Amino acid sequence: MPAIANPSLLILHHHHHLHLHLRPRRFATGLLPQTLLSLLSSSIRAPTLRPHSTSSSAQTQPLSTDNARTGRSGSISSPPVQPDIAQKIDINPPKGTRDFPPEDMRLRNWLFNNFKEVSQLYGFEEVDFPVLESEALFIRKAGEEIREQLYCFEDRGNRRVALRPELTPSLARLVIQKGKSLPLPLKWFAVGQCWRYERMTRGRRREHYQWNMDIIGVPDVTAEAELISSIVTFFKRIGITASDVGFKVSSRKVLQEVLRGYSVPDHLFGRVCVIIDKMEKIPIDDIKKELRSAELSEEVIEELLQVLSVKSLEKLEEKLGTVGEALVDLKQLFSLAEKYGYADWIQFDASVVRGLAYYTGIVFEGFDREGKLRAICGGGRYDHLLSTFGGDDIPACGFGFGDAVIVELLKEKGLLPELSPQVENIVCSLDQDLRGAAAAVARILRQRGQSVDLVLENKPLKWVFKRAARINAQRLILVGSAEWQKGMVGVKILTSGEQYEVKVDELE
Repeated sequence: MPAIANPSLLILHHHHHLHLHLRPRRFATGLLPQTLLSLLSSSIRAPTLRPHSTSSSAQTQPLSTDNARTGRSGSISSPPVQPDIAQKIDINPPKGTRDFPPEDMRLRNWLFNNFKEVSQLYGFEEVDFPVLESEALFIRKAGEEIREQLYCFEDRGNRRVALRPELTPSLARLVIQKGKSLPLPLKWFAVGQCWRYERMTRGRRREHYQWNMDIIGVPDVTAEAELISSIVTFFKRIGITASDVGFKVSSRKVLQEVLRGYSVPDHLFGRVCVIIDKMEKIPIDDIKKELRSAELSEEVIEELLQVLSVKSLEKLEEKLGTVGEALVDLKQLFSLAEKYGYADWIQFDASVVRGLAYYTGIVFEGFDREGKLRAICGGGRYDHLLSTFGGDDIPACGFGFGDAVIVELLKEKGLLPELSPQVENIVCSLDQDLRGAAAAVARILRQRGQSVDLVLENKPLKWVFKRAARINAQRLILVGSAEWQKGMVGVKILTSGEQYEVKVDELE
């Protein structure tokens, strides 16, 4: 069926560039009626925008008497509302937190969708947990920073609770709760909000979102190899290469073997790891001082620091010999990395131990090779975490990957995607009496799975075209009285300028 070629319809032309457009269904009658043309060609000034009026009056709510009656700390009560509160309120979010206006939400959704799609590519199932957990879930006696960074308080039932600072303890709690009903191995992932009250630096906020992938029930290093592979796959999807990012890999069993060789008690192991994790953050003399306070002799401290400076498996073998579990695990992991095809992404670095006390074996950390940013991600094996909560231990490993540092890296590399609003249709009535008809057209398209931005007020076409451009609409559908009486609407493909008439029930 022929497209319309009437020169008078050039008034519909609007500069609008889009990558996608729908194939139009052309109507055989050819030209749009003169009614529609005359409306389109008229020059109507866009209405003046008026600011929303704000009422300065506010109702004062009665104070809750719960606190006075029960003496509970942390109870929530309504504060007295001041008449001028609207003028005094801080319009910024709390320090260290973020708003997500549409442009930022588009980026967040793009990032999270990549997290989720990679996880599903590897056969993982999505889970989630409460943001509010029992404080006891995160209190461990190993001097971890995380203990000092908790957002914690007492609720109305006198229970100590905390906003989760990480996801792994919640995962462990759920695994214990489900018990033997869970078929092993579990391959779970989550993308959740976490909270830590800490000093803010580039890529570090007090609230952030974290992507976790965990494998529960696999004792072999094959699990760690699979997890690192998934992160590499993610990096490749978003344009990051092995020249941009690497993984430092080690095993906590390295330290364990050194400490056992000097008869250091096992209960000191977690504390020593937490101290070692601070090596890049505080001077070496302070590290030695903290190790002395952990009851380590000068001889052990010197040996530890020597081992921690090792950057190759060959030198590690010279130090520890060939029989230890640490070397066996690491050699297997590097061999698997060759098979997976990411050997150029990983390197051995004995100083990597990670700051959480529950890791037991292989540990790894993603870093940017230019050294401008803090760790991008990190994880490892935590075979004994469940028993610390009263459950039976199950072999487990996983990683956490924050949303803030990766965005900073993408900015550095000029790889942030350009994400614009995308709407398939903008539908507009040309007469106030046809608003219901336009709503019916929008309903039909939405039922067919198409997105529709329905113009809800009487607006001039100039305004409609501007809005169409802003939201990247692919086509404009106009509902005019003469066309509607025939069961038809006018359509303009905004990518090509093509225009035609179509019956409503044939609209696709």
